[in-house]
Amino acid sequence: MTRLEKDLQELLSRTALGVFRLNGQFLAVSEKLARPAGLTAAWWQVLGAVLSEPLPVSGIARTMGITRQSVQRIADLLVHEGLAEYLPNPAHRRAKLLAPTHLGRVTVARIEPAHAELAARLATELGEEGFAETARVLERLSEVMDTVTASPIPAAGPVDPTGSG
Repeated sequence: MTRLEKDLQELLSRTALGVFRLNGQFLAVSEKLARPAGLTAAWWQVLGAVLSEPLPVSGIARTMGITRQSVQRIADLLVHEGLAEYLPNPAHRRAKLLAPTHLGRVTVARIEPAHAELAARLATELGEEGFAETARVLERLSEVMDTVTASPIPAAGPVDPTGSG
């Protein structure tokens, strides 16, 4: 393996570990922000995905990068709690659209002040342009990951448990 290949692998590892840590941090702070409104981070995430327009569960899952089954479970809970409702989907008879109810919108709005405060604190620390650049870099990385992982990545061969090669 060349020095460049090792350096690139190190960059990939650093990036992945940083994103994993950041994901954990975002999940933890999202739980803290959502809890006073009676939501979990996952409920908030799914409701947030449909605030601007109703979406099918599969569309929410694609946007969030998680399984359709996970979103379906949360969507059903949101509907059960009166925070969301299923609407007919003119494009697909069976795949209904998820939309927030008035209660769902009011509940998400309760998170807004704390969310705005966190955004302001991050902008203060990063600088407004640095914050915007961070968002652009993460969005670009996500797009590139979709592209490069669209074709199969060769899997590693079996590990020799004896270490003898």
